[in-house]
Amino acid sequence: METLLKNTQKQIGEFVADDFRTAAVFAKHKIDFCCNGNRSIHEACEKKGIDSNLVIEELEAVVNSSSNQSIDYKSWPLDLLVEYIEKKHHRYVEEKIPVLRQFLDKLCRVHGERHPELFKINELFTASAGELTAHMKKEELILFPFIKKMVKASLDHGAVESPQFKTVENPIAMMMEEHDNEGERFRQIAELTDDYNPPSDACNTYKVTYAMLDEFEKDLHLHIHLENNILFPEAIKLEKIFE
Repeated sequence: METLLKNTQKQIGEFVADDFRTAAVFAKHKIDFCCNGNRSIHEACEKKGIDSNLVIEELEAVVNSSSNQSIDYKSWPLDLLVEYIEKKHHRYVEEKIPVLRQFLDKLCRVHGERHPELFKINELFTASAGELTAHMKKEELILFPFIKKMVKASLDHGAVESPQFKTVENPIAMMMEEHDNEGERFRQIAELTDDYNPPSDACNTYKVTYAMLDEFEKDLHLHIHLENNILFPEAIKLEKIFE
């Protein structure tokens, strides 16, 4: 059986990249594995005041379980991973934004007087929707096409023209900073919604909206994880072969 005890200095993002099932353990303890995945378990647990041995035991149970449900994203070719992120995660965000904005506007009108936190939640989500839309376009028009070009060139043993942004590390640094911003916005939304638990007087729209926000955040965490912990480091490595 695999033991994690000897790997406790391994970064959280690396654990999740190796086996995405471990994300559920980190999420349970409110340990950010996507934007702040570049910390050890001990560092993250110390900051949260959590017993790291307990977290390690839970992680070992997940890693050593026989379930094959985990998708091995790390083994995917980079061009396939790019397509998957665009078609699954970018499309999901584009579809959910207008629905959530409509529901949040309605909640503010109907319940805002009794629940003023709804106005702040709506403001945060509206800002996130605008930033995510622009962010995804930058990836789709600038970063992702260059990653695909590098993959093709490596397969064809060809060369890659130097991009206008000089090195892939430049747009990646910008994308990671933007990921941090969205992660922080959703931390605030989770706090304001009491971790997406609607109040006792909530109507069905209220309950559905909170459930959708919860789902949106989970999708965002996986989306960011795939980029920060798998796609981006591998793209940086791939670029090195053309130097």
